Amino acid sequence: MFRKTISLCLLLAAGMAAAAQSTGRELAQEKKDKAIALMDDGKIEPAIALLEESVKLDPDDPTYEYEIGYAKYLAKDYDAVISIMKKLMKHKKSFPHIYQLLGNSYDMTGKPDKAIDTYEKGLREFPKAGNLYLELGVMYMGKKDYDKAIEYFESGVLAAPMHSSNYYWLGKLFCNSNNELWGLIYGEQFINLERGSKRTEEMSKLLFLTYKSGITFPSDTSIKIDLASHTINLNMKDLKKDGLKLPYGITVYEPTLSIAAAGERNINLASLHRIRGKFLEIYTGNEKFRKYINPLFDYQQQVKTAGHLEAYNYWVLSQGDPEAFDEWRAGNKTAWDDFINWFKANPLKITEDHVFDRSKH
Repeated sequence: MFRKTISLCLLLAAGMAAAAQSTGRELAQEKKDKAIALMDDGKIEPAIALLEESVKLDPDDPTYEYEIGYAKYLAKDYDAVISIMKKLMKHKKSFPHIYQLLGNSYDMTGKPDKAIDTYEKGLREFPKAGNLYLELGVMYMGKKDYDKAIEYFESGVLAAPMHSSNYYWLGKLFCNSNNELWGLIYGEQFINLERGSKRTEEMSKLLFLTYKSGITFPSDTSIKIDLASHTINLNMKDLKKDGLKLPYGITVYEPTLSIAAAGERNINLASLHRIRGKFLEIYTGNEKFRKYINPLFDYQQQVKTAGHLEAYNYWVLSQGDPEAFDEWRAGNKTAWDDFINWFKANPLKITEDHVFDRSKH
């Protein structure tokens, strides 16, 4: 009986301790949420005070100290951020954003090489961290090493296919290169992953302008498609082994687009809808193209099957001609509303097994 009584008391004590711990965590989370709202309003010191209370309530969770570090980052106290993040790197529950904030702080204090080292160290710990690939890409853009930047952004796409910012920079870089077709593909994936932001509007306009400059009509009977570099580098060993492999852009994308653009004489939202629709029909109907994994074209086909391709195409390119888009939307209210309802319930989803890999095109 004595043993049973002790056991019962221990169980009750453990239950009360667990309940207290749970309550403490809930209160700590509430304080963190209030602190983040204060930071958004620029009230840094009150936010830090609340976060310090959260640390006392739930000392095993490193997110509260991370948020303190972020608050100090907003206050431009980078040395304090570095001190906090270096400590959190050793925490058993560390996470990629710790390395990101530490690297950013090194960069802000004029130590770009230490920032790069920090991001790379973070990737060794968290090889699927899309935000760390992003930071490395941005660092190399700052060095004007665009090939290296693209390498990191594309590695980020493959490692974290739903992390939108890597697509954003790839879209911008390629749309401003002599291989714009990759920018069209990456950029459209971006605006699907990050809907409704200022960057989405920027990318929508960039895609429209890229189409407009890349599809031209030199005469009444000719079409010129210029969206892919025509430079061919031959490796004789590969030639003997596999035969001549021409770039995807000039064997698949540009020829298909030129057929799709036949009959058009100018580029606007209406003609681009027709061109993109014909391109999709030709592309998806060709068995030879099925070896290329492209979640964007698969998604476009899904949109088409649902009956919303026109609304989708107008949305994708809307910022290229906002007045024409508003006019179309006003005249197609039911189609637009139906598309938006479907679109909200059926976003683009990209997985590691079904991701666009430029090296395989």
